[in-house]
Amino acid sequence: MTDDRRQRHGRSELAHLLQRLRRGARESVYLDPGFVAIDTRALAAFRVSAGLLIIADVLLRSRNFTFFYTEDGAVPLSLAQQMSADGAFSIFYYTTNSTVIAALFVLHVLIALQLIVGYRTRLATILSFLLVISLDHRNPLVLSYADTLFRMLLFWAIFLPLGERWSVDALYADSRPREQISSLASAAILIQIVYMYVLNGYHKRESELWTGGEATPLIMGLDDTTFLLGEFTRNVPTLLRYGGLTWYYMLLFAWLLLLLRGRARTLLVAMFVGGHASFALTVRIGAFPYVAIAGLLLFLQSPFWEDLTALRRYASSGRLRADPLRSTLVRLGATFPRLRFGIGPETRASLARAGRIGSTVVVAIAVVSILVIPALGHLPVANSLEDDDGPAERIDDTASKLGVSQPVWTVFAPHPRTSDSYYVFPAVDESGDRIDAYNGRSLTYERPYDELQRQYDTYRERFYMSSVSRGGPDDVVSETLADHLCSTWEDEHGESLTHLNMYVVVEDVTLETIDNPENRDRDVRRFYTHGCDDNEPKAIDPP
Repeated sequence: MTDDRRQRHGRSELAHLLQRLRRGARESVYLDPGFVAIDTRALAAFRVSAGLLIIADVLLRSRNFTFFYTEDGAVPLSLAQQMSADGAFSIFYYTTNSTVIAALFVLHVLIALQLIVGYRTRLATILSFLLVISLDHRNPLVLSYADTLFRMLLFWAIFLPLGERWSVDALYADSRPREQISSLASAAILIQIVYMYVLNGYHKRESELWTGGEATPLIMGLDDTTFLLGEFTRNVPTLLRYGGLTWYYMLLFAWLLLLLRGRARTLLVAMFVGGHASFALTVRIGAFPYVAIAGLLLFLQSPFWEDLTALRRYASSGRLRADPLRSTLVRLGATFPRLRFGIGPETRASLARAGRIGSTVVVAIAVVSILVIPALGHLPVANSLEDDDGPAERIDDTASKLGVSQPVWTVFAPHPRTSDSYYVFPAVDESGDRIDAYNGRSLTYERPYDELQRQYDTYRERFYMSSVSRGGPDDVVSETLADHLCSTWEDEHGESLTHLNMYVVVEDVTLETIDNPENRDRDVRRFYTHGCDDNEPKAIDPP
């Protein structure tokens, strides 16, 4: 064989080898697209759920509108900005007018309704996301993991066709809806849920209370979080132990949500939904169970929706001649304008292709920023990413400004909380009388309620009080609340305060004292001392 032929043969072999490597890489990276495919009906169900969650959240926040979101409350704009990430985005930062803020609340609800019906769905999703992070940044002191998870899911949803089914947009579409979609964005939003579960289970493995099964009975013994069926479940500690262990192992093996297919995946999704439903009925932890359930809807594949359709047809027994959902959407769609802006089909197709390319680039960058780099943070290679001025740090700063930085997901982890707590604010009025300014009673350090969760009007107030007890930089959060109480007490009670202290009473909960709080060890801790007006701060010691 001549040298020339050898070179051609070598190049041919090399090309063949590279082709095989590329094919192998595609197969190893993408696997079966069905693993990350999302049924378009699941996207529609998620869209409706997200809109309903937004509306419920805005209405619930409205109960504390003045106290949490206006200058007359305990969280003025200056404090909200100080406690948020530098450069955080919020449309609420541009106004302190209560009427304008209320109007933004109303706008938030209207955009959520637009999202639910699926009219200009992509725009509605983007606007909903911006309003969600705006509201969260307006008061970061009342947030929980539920808010973080919802922001993350809504961010990934921007790049998904939420309006493909069951929407006004679907009525105006030029083509039939796809059965399912498989893309980098669909992979990202599914992995987001799995990442949260697995990382939470990873943290829980550090605690013998979780690995031994005692965590759940102790959590159900906390009077400041349990409600509804929580007190009943305390009477079945063995069931709680097995239930807690089952949940712990479900978290560790949550990656099966991606690997399982069809009805097997549906069964696992049902187990997770059942777990979250039990949380919603027993512990007052805000919207987390509902947000998680909305995310789990995305894992439901075609067999589930086909079974659901067959069940509906069987239940109707042929009485329904037309699809009531479609009929409703047709009537609703007729009321919305069909905007085309004079753009022809070819131009629309070109713009759509450009949009898809742009979205793919943005999603790829977001996946690396929000999922890959945080995941690497749990590996030894993380040491090379810890440069304060490096790209990872800059990416994290940008994500924080948009409220989509990946947390460590330590929900009840690594060690579950095993203590109850309640607040007592001893104060002295101008007559010299001592009172509990937080609970509005004569000064006593005894429990204000048997069910301590009743101390908070809303679950967000409990998160806020946790922020108050931590104080923030230079105790600014505690100081702002103390100033607010001093300035409003006279208007509400006819007598001004001279001094105010803040105490938290902590009760250690054990398996033996779950139903006997009077036998618990108590620790009375003062975390802030305040003087109203020009008075010097003075400690008000407990008896």
